[in-house]
Amino acid sequence: MKVRFGVSLEPQAPPSELGNAVDRLEDAGVDSLWFSELVYSPAVEPFVGMTFALARTTQLKVGTSVAVLPGRHPVLVAKQLASLAALAPKRVLPVFGLRSALPSERDLFPVPTGARAAVFDESLALLRTVLRDDHVTFTGTYFSVRDVEILPKPVPPLDIWLGGSSSAGYRRVGSYGDGWLGSFLTPAEAGHAVAAIRAAAQTAGREVPDDHFGINLAVGDGTLSGQTLEAIRARRPDVDPEQLVAADWTQLHRQLDGYLDAGLTKFVIRPAGGAGGAGFLEEFIRELPPRQN
Repeated sequence: MKVRFGVSLEPQAPPSELGNAVDRLEDAGVDSLWFSELVYSPAVEPFVGMTFALARTTQLKVGTSVAVLPGRHPVLVAKQLASLAALAPKRVLPVFGLRSALPSERDLFPVPTGARAAVFDESLALLRTVLRDDHVTFTGTYFSVRDVEILPKPVPPLDIWLGGSSSAGYRRVGSYGDGWLGSFLTPAEAGHAVAAIRAAAQTAGREVPDDHFGINLAVGDGTLSGQTLEAIRARRPDVDPEQLVAADWTQLHRQLDGYLDAGLTKFVIRPAGGAGGAGFLEEFIRELPPRQN
């Protein structure tokens, strides 16, 4: 199976540095660049960032890590993805999640109270249908459309990956997703997720390819600040932060061994705390592409 490493520069990298970073990634032959949904930060909006990066490159793949789907109309999202795929075939990697990781941003993606998961499921069904079929008429609980035709159809068809780290999320990946990108999970927990997704896919009469399981990981520049440790504890108070975020590249390599043993092959690496900048990018280029196969 193909082991691949992508990079996320957010939230530390300001937009003014993005062009140089994209050029460096392309020159170095890095596999992929990922944009997170961080509205109240200097980070570039994911679809804008993808467009910018794809326009400057010919080889670099670009993805969302992850974008929120419930609260957006799936037909309009499909048009954005189809347009990007037409401009940069085989280089668009959409990953969607249930809601923003930041409570302060969740009101920006409104859905009926108590219905976010149901809206997500229906959004995914409609998104996949209009990317695949012509003249779609769809009547659901939350979306109804008539004679929708999204052109040009992506060739090859786009894989839609999903985030999530719950039993319901794993069932959703198995039922609707083409891949999974997790976060804030130990290798053992990630292995459990892989097994749960495969079981859910089998129940749904589907199959998620073996090399379509990945995770977001963060790495520091030698130490993890108190602020970073507190942020990790707030997200996962039940786990030692050092099991989730590597203090340095040596520790990251040890963590990667565990995730590879758990069945993961795709990795998005981001700077932890204040570890970003050109130094982080050069460390990434030196450390991780040699581990690809």
